[in-house]
Amino acid sequence: MTSIKILTFPSIIILVLTLIPTLFFAKDTQADHWLRVLTWEGYVTQEDVDKVNTLLKEQGYKYKIDIVTPYAQGVEQMYNLIRAKQCDITFLTLFFIKMQKEKTAKLIQAINIHSPRLTNYADLYPNLTGLDMGMNSGNQPLYIPWAGGIYGFYIDKNKVAEDQIPESVDALWQDKWQHKFSLNQSQEWYNLGLALMRQGLSPFSLYEAFQQEDRQVVRKISAPNGVTQQQLSSLYRAAGGFWKSSPKFHQDLLIVSSWGPEIIAENAKGADWQLIDFKEGHMAWLDTINFVKGLEGRKLEAAEIFANYFIGKQVQTRVSQKLSMVPASKLAPVNIMLGDASKILKENMFVPPYDHSSYEIMKKMTDRANKDASQVSSFPFH
Repeated sequence: MTSIKILTFPSIIILVLTLIPTLFFAKDTQADHWLRVLTWEGYVTQEDVDKVNTLLKEQGYKYKIDIVTPYAQGVEQMYNLIRAKQCDITFLTLFFIKMQKEKTAKLIQAINIHSPRLTNYADLYPNLTGLDMGMNSGNQPLYIPWAGGIYGFYIDKNKVAEDQIPESVDALWQDKWQHKFSLNQSQEWYNLGLALMRQGLSPFSLYEAFQQEDRQVVRKISAPNGVTQQQLSSLYRAAGGFWKSSPKFHQDLLIVSSWGPEIIAENAKGADWQLIDFKEGHMAWLDTINFVKGLEGRKLEAAEIFANYFIGKQVQTRVSQKLSMVPASKLAPVNIMLGDASKILKENMFVPPYDHSSYEIMKKMTDRANKDASQVSSFPFH
């Protein structure tokens, strides 16, 4: 008969204490071989992950891509995940980098755009590189341009004749289009921008006045009974509906505001929504690729290989054709609805990194507009 040895309690404690370092070491070793990517939903597909993993393996790198969950949701959530060291690579929207006293900028590192692994960088649109809101104090880039888009207004050409399509944002205040258009309600600085554009001002005049410490302009723009507040409240009262995550295509709407992807899907069903090319321009945003501080050596090289793949022609073509965004690479086909980055994505129309003060005033103004609108009408949908 085999003898059975009974472990005493002290022996068990000693055994556990002996194994703990081994378990932690194994976990850390495994973690060191993952490149953790914080991205927006739809940006990185499983096919992309497989292809980058193959590239890394073929070039002798012992790293694999791991997509962080949940996906990116906004500036504060992304900042918290970066600060907690839960990711190595991020897809920050450009103006997130320097928001709120540049707290996110302090957690990401400069990009070596001359790296031999970033061969596709030379094919990026030059107007998207070197943007001030993505540079550190040493004038080094904290980002690689990936893809952009606009807060666009699209008109139903199945219902509106070509010669009736508006040319100016002023149309949104005209009786003809009252309750026939929609507005976004999750990022309302865009709507304040429309009210400012109607006055012939920069859509970001409030932010710019704060940066210039021009209190007189700040008071003028934010006055409860001022022109901008009246324009903003009037815009909200005229809207036919609001949306947060994605627009609704209500039958009474002739003009729908959208980030873009939903328009492609609707047109694929037989609709004919066309971007209105407002003469005042379009407020724009740019999503970027960033490296979290601490990436170095072989792991940094692997991150560069990942980034290079994502600014390459194949992925950038998907950006244009499947995501209805504006690709950052000149090698990708131009988005047929939006146009190329050199025309649609202009530096003076990129959403700026709002600080706490300008954001709070913007919020008070849009809250007033929402309240004014709710008192005079009820919308068919939200």
